[in-house]
Amino acid sequence: MTLGFSATGRLPTAMLIGWMIAFPLEGQDGREEMLSGLDGRSGHLTEVAMEIWDLAELGYLETESSTLLQGELTGAGFEVEAGVAGIPTAFVASWGSGAPVIGILAEFDALPGINQDAVPTRQPIPGKAAGHACGHHLFGTASTHAAIAVREWLESEGVQGTIRLYGTPAEEGGSGKVYMARAGLFDDVDVVISWHAGDNNFAGPNTNLAVKSAKFRFSGISAHAAGAPERGRSALDGVEAMNHMVNLMREHVPQQTRIHYVITSGGSAPNVVPDFAEVYYYVRHPDPSVVKAIFDRVMLAAEGAATGTETGMDLEVIAGAYNRLPNVALQEVMHRNLESVGGVRYDDTERAFAETVQLSFADPPPLDQAWVIQPFEFQQTYASADTGDITWLVPSANLSIATWVPGTAAHSWQAIAAGGTSIGAKGMMVAAKTLALTAADLFQSPDVVAAARREWAERRGENFVYEPLLGDREPPLDYRASVAPRS
Repeated sequence: MTLGFSATGRLPTAMLIGWMIAFPLEGQDGREEMLSGLDGRSGHLTEVAMEIWDLAELGYLETESSTLLQGELTGAGFEVEAGVAGIPTAFVASWGSGAPVIGILAEFDALPGINQDAVPTRQPIPGKAAGHACGHHLFGTASTHAAIAVREWLESEGVQGTIRLYGTPAEEGGSGKVYMARAGLFDDVDVVISWHAGDNNFAGPNTNLAVKSAKFRFSGISAHAAGAPERGRSALDGVEAMNHMVNLMREHVPQQTRIHYVITSGGSAPNVVPDFAEVYYYVRHPDPSVVKAIFDRVMLAAEGAATGTETGMDLEVIAGAYNRLPNVALQEVMHRNLESVGGVRYDDTERAFAETVQLSFADPPPLDQAWVIQPFEFQQTYASADTGDITWLVPSANLSIATWVPGTAAHSWQAIAAGGTSIGAKGMMVAAKTLALTAADLFQSPDVVAAARREWAERRGENFVYEPLLGDREPPLDYRASVAPRS
């Protein structure tokens, strides 16, 4: 499907003019108070975020983090429904009544296998098995308190509508939002807004890669690898044969394809022919239909590998997500509010911290990237996120905020470090304010919501039928269970 952008990735001028909605800010009264209220709670927001940073709970295991955010919302008068979509840590919090219904997304899961203290040089925390290397502690807290600020504004200004906060677990490979979308939790929502941690400030239209992941499990026959090798059938041979064929396939897939894997089980001892082996695959591409087609080819490779090595093979689809469907009408509103709020300004201590972190980068960008607002233009990114499915079901907008030192990559120790300091906290406040202002605009601008919905319908096409890439499987609540908890 064409997204309406030029080959260079920039927005065509005619389309930009057609979609950008210039309208006065109706009912400015109350917005300054809303922002002041957020500023007054900045210390509390930081405490909440840093508690989640310290907990660093993995996908579908975020019991304390989810409970903490639910408590913030319950205390602010929201009605909270926990354990939605068959996921214990997922929740929906609502306040208000009637239309429009504006949803805000909140994440709170950490990543396994990486941790770091809140210092500018590499210092893992002994005994800690996970860390917030993608900034979801900031994400969940900012979104939660943006919703609370909007709830207070709606009440004080007497504005009609419903503000809804979605607590969405297991974004990192668990596709939590997809199960929530599949359960119909977004069916009555008019617009969804969201944000993410990053190393710059951007609110332009953008898209990313669709993804499907699965674990391929091979079963063989164990035997003494030296004394009776003829009796064995190596499950690891099946994995290695599959990997070899998929690696050959890389030459014959569309250029924007990404395929990656890890061998999660390959045997225990060289002198024992392994009777079990497992490999975990991700397949990505900008188009969900291409992801489906390439994944089918990966399955053929797995089946061929099993045949050739005389082993058995079965697979478990773990996750799947669509690419993000951009919405220029909504992004223009969000971009204007981000420009109004401004970026992240460092004090002397934060600048020294950032400069030290940047010593670990080969070619760091200037630090002013943290406070500059990036131009309003289309971006194609190459990661994936489970927000994608929601954007195909509801008109959506998102932004990235510089919670990290410029030059920081997601899923890195540098991201954990900055995210545990005032640098991350300042970025979190920028996000909370931008989300709150954007929601306020949308509550009072039905023409913008209508324009966003027309654009959304045009982009996805009148014949679109939603089919989750992960099929009808139940949420994989144990997909992180094998990762050792913090001691």
